[in-house]
Amino acid sequence: MSRPTTLGELKNSGYKVRSVKDEIRENLIVKLQRNEQLFPGIIGYDSTVVPALINAILAKHDIILLGLRGQAKTRLIRQFPSLLDEFIPVIKGSEINDNPFRPVSKFGVDQVNKFGDETEIEWIHRDQRFSEKLSTPDVTIADLIGDIDPIKAATQRLHYSHEGAIHFGLIPRSNRGIFAINELPDLQPRIQVGLFNILEEKDVQIRGFNIRIPLDVFLVFTANPEDYTNRGSIITPLKDRIDSQILTHYPRTIEDAITITEQEAWVDRNGKEIHLPYYFKEIIENVAFEARKSEFVDQKSGVSARLTIAAMENLISNAERRAIILNEKHIVPRMCDLPHVLPGVTGKVELVFEGEQEGALKVGRALIGKATREIFKKYFPDPLQKPKRTQGQQQGQTAKEVSEYAKIVTWFEGGNALEVADDMPFAAYFTELNRVPTLKDVTKKYFKLNDSDQYGLASAMEFVLDGLHQNSKIAKDEIDHVTHYKDMVGTIFSNKGKFEEYD
Repeated sequence: MSRPTTLGELKNSGYKVRSVKDEIRENLIVKLQRNEQLFPGIIGYDSTVVPALINAILAKHDIILLGLRGQAKTRLIRQFPSLLDEFIPVIKGSEINDNPFRPVSKFGVDQVNKFGDETEIEWIHRDQRFSEKLSTPDVTIADLIGDIDPIKAATQRLHYSHEGAIHFGLIPRSNRGIFAINELPDLQPRIQVGLFNILEEKDVQIRGFNIRIPLDVFLVFTANPEDYTNRGSIITPLKDRIDSQILTHYPRTIEDAITITEQEAWVDRNGKEIHLPYYFKEIIENVAFEARKSEFVDQKSGVSARLTIAAMENLISNAERRAIILNEKHIVPRMCDLPHVLPGVTGKVELVFEGEQEGALKVGRALIGKATREIFKKYFPDPLQKPKRTQGQQQGQTAKEVSEYAKIVTWFEGGNALEVADDMPFAAYFTELNRVPTLKDVTKKYFKLNDSDQYGLASAMEFVLDGLHQNSKIAKDEIDHVTHYKDMVGTIFSNKGKFEEYD
């Protein structure tokens, strides 16, 4: 369909110009009536953040998203342009997207006065109407609002007091669109003051010009509460002028967290067959959940969703590395691969003083251990809970003797040990695990696995051993990515008098 190319044609077409907030509001209403998804890829906000955003947009508010790192604030605001019209008309050549019916810049006014209905117009796409600026201490008023351009003045032989000598900043260039400022507290207070008029009076004043340019712009901000004390703060008058403050949050369920990681993590390794048991996904996500309540982690800094994404990619990569080296077709993670997720964990948590004293690696291992213990209890009976006496239990039998894990633990108590490594061929790995009496039977009973799925069964068998270790039933040593499972009591006595060393 051809679009009008002049102001006269636009008038004859009956086109009506709406303010950007009216435009977004009306398009939102249409999407709600059609039950369309508003923000694809945003998980876990359907009953919290999204309703608050809808209310703010319906009220035609400027918005600030307030939340810790890795809570999809930037991703969310980058989807706002989907609420704009696909194309809108502007005066051709205008730097600030002048409304053909009511231009506000000198250029736009001059064009209409000179050419009238023959004024050329062009249509800009919604993607051209979104601008974003990351706040840094070196951002200036000239960057955001504008300044006198001496080069333009000299080239066009204009006096510095001439309006045509103005170089517009990012916000005026976002006229009739959306402008987002990320990490607002990082802006210096004197720069934040420059936003007052835009938020309240909806205009800008550049340098000493006796002109005010009314703007039609939807302003969106993001901020991290931690920034208020670490790097800066949002000055009170500016906070007062931002209409709606919306709090974001981390995933509140393991299922939501898994969905986010599945969406973001790169696990498709060139079409190779990857077998990723669901409990590995739960363990990885639970590492973040444990970190968000750990006394060693600075909770004010938060634990980003990027932690689990990086950890999952590292887990898959180690399984892929093993398959490449051993020329195996199947990529299947093992519990002994979990230490390789640490590089994706340690750099993404801020430790408090006590955590720094313990060391990042030790804290990371502890988080993985706690996560494993919690997920283990979801699938298997709690090894620390005393089993109920059954009808078939013989008189005089102890609780230990009737436990699901009795023969497994007894085997280790008899001086036996098991050794697995992340570079062990699958056949050797599975054979080693099968040495432990009843281990396969317990695993198959609770995971409903059969012998045809040997890869999944083997990984699950090691999961049982690691779960028993995390519940202090057997001991485990990790040396150069070789894992030794052995008797807990014997280990205590053999280490008596020795100092424990940590990386």
